[in-house]
Formats: sequence, structure tokens, C-alpha cells
Amino acid sequence: MSTTTGARRATAAATLLLVLAGCASGGDGADDGDAADAPTTSTSVAPSTPSTPTAPSTTTPAEPAQPPGPEPSRIVEVPQDQWNAMVAAGMVRPECPVSERTQLRRVELNYVDFSGQDQRGHLVVRDDTAETTQRIFDRIYEAGFPIERMEGVEVFDGDVAASLEANNTSAYNCRRADQINAPFGDSPHANGRAVDINPVQNPWVDLRCRCWTPGPENNERTPGPGKILQGETVWQIFADEGWIWQNIDVPDYMHFDTGYPSVPYVGW
Repeated sequence: MSTTTGARRATAAATLLLVLAGCASGGDGADDGDAADAPTTSTSVAPSTPSTPTAPSTTTPAEPAQPPGPEPSRIVEVPQDQWNAMVAAGMVRPECPVSERTQLRRVELNYVDFSGQDQRGHLVVRDDTAETTQRIFDRIYEAGFPIERMEGVEVFDGDVAASLEANNTSAYNCRRADQINAPFGDSPHANGRAVDINPVQNPWVDLRCRCWTPGPENNERTPGPGKILQGETVWQIFADEGWIWQNIDVPDYMHFDTGYPSVPYVGW
């Protein structure tokens, strides 16, 4: 056999092997295609369970916010502008026992008026009497005892008669010579250790005119709003602190003081 013939045979054999290999590869591709075309198995979803109804809440609704209460009572120094007004009204003079602003205190207080409404007022008293005054009027407020008004007598230009007619509850006042009932140095009002409450409901007998002042309408001691009677609430509150009612020789139903002649208050 010639060399050429052998080469041809070798080439034919190689070609046959390539053809057979290609067929085998095509068969594998067909198998892959069959696998891709196979149907996909789906996963079934179980039906959902009905939810259990939620029990109603047993939480108690919050209480509505309460309105803030009144500002507490407090003791402060007499403001400079109020002191200036007192001096201008003649309530501070050389013959008066009070000559300096620091000798007095302003006691800012809550009270109930005759309509049952809360109000805010103040009393000017001696420094040693401020705390007992605060305790007394805090209790009077809690008891609901009505008071018409409460401010310094300088508002009335120092005129005690005008203050009484206005039914003003007041304390310190070094009164004018024609209105004073005791020597300046001994006077409880001039020393800031006396209080007059609801003068209209609790009048006094003025010996200068021998008349009920500011008027006779409530001279009978029968129960009534704003009236002070021995043994009743206001009388007892002052008595608990050692104050004296009507510390004078004539009826003076509005008046409480810590003693006559006036000396520093030391408690009870």
C-alpha cells in the first residue's frame, strides 16, 4: 500500500470519529432541552385560619385634667410702690410705731367672695404677725367663709371710714388723729397686729357719734353670710392662734387683734 493511500485512510478514520463525537454531543443537548421543558411542580398553600376576635380593652379612660388650683398664699416684703402710696396717704408718720418698710409684710391670700368665687387679696401686717395671719386666713378660705374685698387702706387714701364703708377687710393702718381709738404707740392697727373683717356685716359702735359704723343693718348677732359670731368658725380660728375678738369696751364685731397694748406676737 502506498503512502498516499495510507494517509487518505487515516484522514477518513479521523473524520468518522469527529462525526460520531458530534452526534453524541447533540444527544446530550436534546436531553438538556427535555429537562428544561419538564413541568414545574407547584407548592400548594394551606388556607389561612380565621383570626380570633380581640377582647375589648379593660383599661380605664384617663381622667380629664383638672384645672389648676389657686396660687398658694405667701408672705412677701411690702413692695416699694405700695409703701410709697402708704406714706403719701399719711399712714406712716413720725408719731407712728412703724417707720420702715422692713417692719411690715404683705400677706397675699385667697378668699371666697359672696358669689362663691375665688379671689386674691392681701393684708399688710407687722413682720412678727405675718405667719399667724397667713395660717388664719388659709383656714378661713378652706372653710368657705365669704369676704367682700381685701386690700390696703392706702387705696382709700388712708381713710378708715371709707375703707369700712367699702366693706374692705384690712389690717395695718396708722390712722389719722380724728379716726384713731387708742394712742398711736399702743394701737393694734397702728402696729399692724389687728384685722377688721367684713365691716358691713360686722359693724362697731363709734363713740364719737355713738352710732353703728359703717351702718346698723347687721348690729344683731344673728347667723348670716360673712358675719362673725362667738363660738363659730372664724371666731374659733382666731382663738386657736391666740387672737382676741372685740378687744375694746364697745361692740366691735369686725375686729381681732393680738393684744392691747400692742406688743410683738410670740404665738399661743
